[in-house]
Amino acid sequence: MNPIAFRLGPFAVRWYGIILVVAALVGSYVASLEAKRRGENPDHVWNALLLCLIFGIIGARLYHVFSSPVGGVGWNYYRKHPIEIFAFWHGFAGLGIFGAVAGGLLGLFIYTWRSKLNFWRWVDISAPALLLGQAIGRWGNFVNQELYGYPTNLPWGIYIAPQNRLPGLESYERFHPCFLYESLWNLLGFLFLMYVARRYQARLLDGDIFCLYLIWYPVGRIFVESLRPDAWRIHGIPAAQIFSVIAIVASVALMVYRHRRISERTESSPAEERVEN
Repeated sequence: MNPIAFRLGPFAVRWYGIILVVAALVGSYVASLEAKRRGENPDHVWNALLLCLIFGIIGARLYHVFSSPVGGVGWNYYRKHPIEIFAFWHGFAGLGIFGAVAGGLLGLFIYTWRSKLNFWRWVDISAPALLLGQAIGRWGNFVNQELYGYPTNLPWGIYIAPQNRLPGLESYERFHPCFLYESLWNLLGFLFLMYVARRYQARLLDGDIFCLYLIWYPVGRIFVESLRPDAWRIHGIPAAQIFSVIAIVASVALMVYRHRRISERTESSPAEERVEN
């Protein structure tokens, strides 16, 4: 598939960019519906979108620039070619999802702080939509023939053109479609979070749905990274797996701590009332 959808004079409009825009719009629409269901003004979703996208792209690019994946395209490369730091349109190989999430969160925090909104409530509103957007956005990797895994003979292995094969893998034709695995995992996560947000609404605290996002997505990412030959590694371990484990442990600890505090307060209140009476 030609990665260029069409041209406007000297400018090439890529399928990758179109898919990312569609992912952002669909995710925002779903978030606006969730905001309305929770009794919030859905206009805040659209008002915060641009700020979140700007910070998300900056964060995604910085994550890539300071990482060191296979092929030497990392900080060692960019410090010698600084102009390339701003060339974020080269596909998903030039963006990092962990950086995008961190940047988007910063953008949302700034918006909720300025608008005097509950940040934790709005990250809960955004979390399912974020997974849906990621599920859609990953198909940009299909167009660009990137984010694939080790060679495979499985029937769903994806063909990678010779010019897009990693060094040392030129003699192989079909590879694990890691982008597909992650896309399907994110789609399941979207459905799961939407179900939990409705089924257990009375038991949840603001921020719980986002903590579940920080558990669900990293679990899938740990699996995907184990199949990638081009993963950025720290002491031989894929960096994304390290960040994923940190996110999972921190999220579980935060949820347990917050719910335990609420439980202790609930248990102590009746006793205090009996003493007063």
